[in-house]
Amino acid sequence: MSKSMFITGTSSGLGKASAKYFAEQGWNVAATMRSPEKETELTQHKNIRIFKLDVTSLDQVRDATEKDIAAFGTIDVVVNNAGMGTYGALELAREEDIDWQFAVNTRGPINIIRAFLPHFRANGIGMFINVSSYMGLTTAVPLGSLYNMSKFALEGLTEGLYYELKPLNIDLRLIEPGGSTENSFVNNIVWNSSPGIRVYDALTEKVRHRMATADDSIKDDTLDIVKIIAGLANRESNKFRTVIGKTGNGLMAMRNAVPIEDYLEIIASQFR
Repeated sequence: MSKSMFITGTSSGLGKASAKYFAEQGWNVAATMRSPEKETELTQHKNIRIFKLDVTSLDQVRDATEKDIAAFGTIDVVVNNAGMGTYGALELAREEDIDWQFAVNTRGPINIIRAFLPHFRANGIGMFINVSSYMGLTTAVPLGSLYNMSKFALEGLTEGLYYELKPLNIDLRLIEPGGSTENSFVNNIVWNSSPGIRVYDALTEKVRHRMATADDSIKDDTLDIVKIIAGLANRESNKFRTVIGKTGNGLMAMRNAVPIEDYLEIIASQFR
């Protein structure tokens, strides 16, 4: 029997690449997105069913979960991939953007996990793969306090759930990728701004320039990330946490090697 997977955030980037890869490997894939009416590529795969889903909407989460289980019978793996980024000085952030950052990146996975737990418990097995970021584990970045907050929270959520779900034979996995070749993250960033407060302008310009001109050589190939997800989903690897790419692993090594005060100063010096 074919295995089945539920993936959030499949309209682009890692989510779409994962949906295509697993479908080509014979998996049944529930590909979810906020605007399925705009999708034309994933609709061509016979193993993919597309469902409308905004992970912040409990009604849509409930509806997509029920329809997915009805379509495939059993769901083996759930990938929490949907995410967004709010960047800029915290002082300049709008209240709704603060709430939206947490709602998508942290509350969203909570909503999905809670929706699928009854199904996994009934089956006596299941797996959640949570897509975090090396910025949720190794370092916060300048002007990324809200995004980092959401990913730090996802890390803590996943570690805490380990103790609850392991006795139920429900596995948890974390991956911490950096930038990837198909990642549209930079284009989806919401930037905090205020015409009346200019003290953050110089730092903002440097951070935005660094993001816009990031060398492709430091980005990870999206397919390589997908294959790591596949190794976890197929239980070829039982690693709880997988930091992906030279950037994340390099920062992790440096953070472990020096006091936190020195580490923060090293990162800050790159944006002066």
